[in-house]
Amino acid sequence: MSHSTRTPRADTTRERILTSAERLFAEHGVFAVSNRQVSEAAGQGNNAAVGYHFGTKTDLIRAIIRRQAEPIERIRERMLAEIGDSTELRYWVACLVRPVTTPLSEVDGPTWFARFSAQVMTEPALREIVIAEALNSPALQGILDGLNRCLPALPAEVRAERFDMSRHLIVHMCAERERAIAEGTPTPRSSWRDTGTGLIDAIVGLWRAPVTHHSREGMS
Repeated sequence: MSHSTRTPRADTTRERILTSAERLFAEHGVFAVSNRQVSEAAGQGNNAAVGYHFGTKTDLIRAIIRRQAEPIERIRERMLAEIGDSTELRYWVACLVRPVTTPLSEVDGPTWFARFSAQVMTEPALREIVIAEALNSPALQGILDGLNRCLPALPAEVRAERFDMSRHLIVHMCAERERAIAEGTPTPRSSWRDTGTGLIDAIVGLWRAPVTHHSREGMS
């Protein structure tokens, strides 16, 4: 169904399906949940509703990612405009972290996107979808350029490795906090803002860590 021909009712149905799928995938894993289960959870009597509105499960996952990417991208763009050409590493790391934690803090009620993201990132085929969607973000590329300017002497392979480390920290620490909130168990930080601050502290340290070369390490 094209966007131009969608009715308000169809848009409401799509939103229900997206929300139900995000929750079920977050709680049970992507491949443990069928399209039929998503349709039922969304209150759709037609078990083919997911296929009708989205196509394949991969298309549904891509739609969830894109829906959540919109507020993330807006925050990235605003932060980039404020930072300008700064070479302060902490500012650029904040541009990686705050766009993820801020939308989670603004939801009035439970969230599932952090756990959904962690589930998707553990599946090789789905991980490629996330990476492809991320590469479509001009703001993210601007952030990476800013990080590179802060640490010009860092070897390219170390940059790539530390960006991967940063991404894993952000995705999985947010998922851990979201899971703890859902289960009513204690969290290390009292708010999403404080969680973001802790992540920024850790990731700044990660990027500033020394680079050890095997020839100098003294061991295999």
